[in-house]
Amino acid sequence: MFNGTLKNQKVNKQKTKDTSERPKWIRIFWICYASFFGFILLLFILISLGWIGYMPSFTELENPSANLATEVISADGELLGTYYLENRSNCKYSDLSQPLKDALIATEDSRFYNHSGVDMRALFRVAGGVLTFHHKGGGSTITQQLAKNLFPRDRKMNKIKLVFFKFKEWVVATKLERKYSKDEILAMYFNTVDFGNQAMGIKSAARTYFDKSPSEINTEEAALLVGMLKAPTKYSPRRHYQASIDRRNVVLGQMKKYGYLTPNQFDSIKALPIDMTNFRSQAHYAGKATYFREYLRMLMKEWCENNPQKDGSHYDLYCDGLKIYTTIDSRMQQHAEDAVKEHVCDYLQPLFFEHFKGVKNAPFVNLSEEQTLRILWSAAKRSERYDIMKDAGKSDEQIKAAFNKKVPMSVFSYHGVIDTVMTPFDSIRYYKSFLQCGLMCMEAHTGHVKAYVGGTNYEYFQFDHVKLSKRQVGSTFKPYVYTIAMQSGEFDPCTLVPNVPVTIESGGGPWTPHNSGGHREGEMIPLREALAYSLNQVSAYLMKRYGPDAVIDLVRNMGMTSDIPAVPAICLGACELTLYEQVGAINCFPNQGVYVEPIFITRICDKDGNVIYNRLPKTNDAIDQVTAFKTVRLMQGVVDFGTGGRLRGQYKIDFPVAGKTGTTDNQSDGWFVGYTPLLTCGVWVGCEDRSAHFRSTALGQGARTAMPVFGLFMKKVYSDPQLPYYGITTAANKSAKSGYYFTIPTGYSGDESGCNEATAKVDIDEKLNFD
Repeated sequence: MFNGTLKNQKVNKQKTKDTSERPKWIRIFWICYASFFGFILLLFILISLGWIGYMPSFTELENPSANLATEVISADGELLGTYYLENRSNCKYSDLSQPLKDALIATEDSRFYNHSGVDMRALFRVAGGVLTFHHKGGGSTITQQLAKNLFPRDRKMNKIKLVFFKFKEWVVATKLERKYSKDEILAMYFNTVDFGNQAMGIKSAARTYFDKSPSEINTEEAALLVGMLKAPTKYSPRRHYQASIDRRNVVLGQMKKYGYLTPNQFDSIKALPIDMTNFRSQAHYAGKATYFREYLRMLMKEWCENNPQKDGSHYDLYCDGLKIYTTIDSRMQQHAEDAVKEHVCDYLQPLFFEHFKGVKNAPFVNLSEEQTLRILWSAAKRSERYDIMKDAGKSDEQIKAAFNKKVPMSVFSYHGVIDTVMTPFDSIRYYKSFLQCGLMCMEAHTGHVKAYVGGTNYEYFQFDHVKLSKRQVGSTFKPYVYTIAMQSGEFDPCTLVPNVPVTIESGGGPWTPHNSGGHREGEMIPLREALAYSLNQVSAYLMKRYGPDAVIDLVRNMGMTSDIPAVPAICLGACELTLYEQVGAINCFPNQGVYVEPIFITRICDKDGNVIYNRLPKTNDAIDQVTAFKTVRLMQGVVDFGTGGRLRGQYKIDFPVAGKTGTTDNQSDGWFVGYTPLLTCGVWVGCEDRSAHFRSTALGQGARTAMPVFGLFMKKVYSDPQLPYYGITTAANKSAKSGYYFTIPTGYSGDESGCNEATAKVDIDEKLNFD
């Protein structure tokens, strides 16, 4: 019995010991448990306060920094191009199509609307996948990915820093959810992601891949774009077509899984190929209005330097997300580029090549071998090949020898790049054989430039022939000489003048110009007919009467700023002007004598839409209304029965138009400047070097090179139902009020019946032979 009692006591002691130790271990467990979560809580508090590394403030979350591209916007609301470090432009949630929203949520975060920035369910799913070695998808929410995009991590982080940064992303994601609505977060995410091909954000991506706005993106396009987010290069439809198809279909499968697509819709869309016909490269040399955009870039860089913000800092053209609202009409710009392509690239250029086929020293005319080599060497010294060899320590003689050695190369053609073998010097000669063209069109009364074509291909020929190039203007300068005569009150369009040689004494000795042909030589002829046939002798007659200073004073009032020598020869165009100056000056005539400065920008807004600059054109009264209208009547004769007669015949332009052709010595430059009551347009055609040109007047005169571009352009513009000029030419709208007729000023009492009788017998076949 004693032994039994002793045994029970031992058992009771053991039980007492066990029960006394159990609370101790439970207490340790809970202490550890609480400490762990306390540590985690403290860690998140410290991260949130920014005590462990950088943490963006609420102000930074309200205004996240991003390199936003500056947008160039046309007068009709089209995006012409961007200036950027990152080609990113923001859009709102309302700008996103429904398929874009559905595709993103189905693929990246199916519970987007059910969490507060961090999806714990997804995290446990990922943890379970790690423990079971079965990948079950990512755990990052769209908000977390946005946090990473807004405040990117260092790619060279070690694992410990990466864990801490992941915690920071959770904190930022939570703050973002408190600050922004779900819809705003979705839009912000789309604005921060990279789609490859220099397209940052959905707005740039939609424009790049499909030439659409985000609101126009359909289901298959949305699936493609969202699928690219995983790896923009790997799933690029241009580089890896099949991989892109497969990835797109994965996204479509996710959309079906979560009910955004029916099985039938999934099957039909999955079978569709990827349509990349509307892909638009975002390179600066591609797209519409390339020369204009480059000129505008230089203009805007100067503006940014001279217009500081309120805090004294300067706007950054490439990062600050400015919006430049231009005067360019994208539809008219397209018509202008099409007209240049149709006549210069597709017609004149093959004719030019054929014209010089087998001709020694082509395309240069009347140049010695030494002069030709000087031109080629000058161009060679501006090439990248020359710079590379010079940097490598090569002498000029070694470089010249290399430039005379045939090597494989690719050269430009209007039908695509050509792989060939030729010497670098021969490639320079080849590029010198390309005709160039400049075109500028402006509204007569507002000064708004509606179309601007600086050349034929910006990628290969980057010199701007609208604002930068100065060329001799030939007979297009004659209307200003005639205007002086109209302004004096001694002449009107029907005044008879002698068509005979006139000698003018000048500092260089006596000067006696002659006509290019024998039209009514030695007769008295109306001024209207003299200008229509571009008679040099009549221009000299007027120059001798009024002198060069009077003409120069006149054109200064018309906006010309280039140097113009005070010599009699300017009556035949012996001065160099830009096309911009020519169009601005000639526009005074349809604008009733008022010079209105051609402008390119109407306003500039900052990234928040605040207007920071407004632009109105400068104006001044250059000549009186009656003088302006008399000159209009003179220049109408050029088109109605003069050197511009093909506008009426071949190009079927039946609405009021006036203009003037021009050709310089040796056909180096072909010009046409003209206008309707609403639009003024100028065109120049020629080679980069004046010594390269057509060898005959019949082929190289302005009436054959430049005027057809004007005719094609005007015909396209007035026939476009989307433009405000459409319908003006119909019988019901033929009125001065509608813009069909030139406005006849009060006080004009010209009787032009005599002019009509005097010119009625002129043979129209002679018109093109005098310029």
